[in-house]
Amino acid sequence: MASERLAPGLTAEITTAVDDTLVVRHMGGDGVLSTPSMIGLMERAAIQAVQAQLPGGHTTVGFEVNVKHFGATPKGQKVTVKAELLEVDGRKLRFKVEAHDENKKVGDGTHRRAIIEVQKKA
Repeated sequence: MASERLAPGLTAEITTAVDDTLVVRHMGGDGVLSTPSMIGLMERAAIQAVQAQLPGGHTTVGFEVNVKHFGATPKGQKVTVKAELLEVDGRKLRFKVEAHDENKKVGDGTHRRAIIEVQKKA
């Protein structure tokens, strides 16, 4: 089974500077980290936490996000996201996710992913 090498406690952390690609300005905001960007970083951390433990030809896909974004992170500050694998239920994985900027916690919640076999091109 693809999940046999996965165990709760696996973690990954990503730190990046908030730049034009991560801000909400394109939606009429004022140049702060957007919620979709924060969630995307959380997903990337969750992938990194488990990908190396999966057999070749397997990856994960997200199917549930339950997070709160409660603090603004201005452009130029660093944001750090962390994902920790909490539960393995067959092919389904549940992660705790958090985001912190240089001064405070700005988001947290849970994220679920499923292990899939990558389709090979014919």
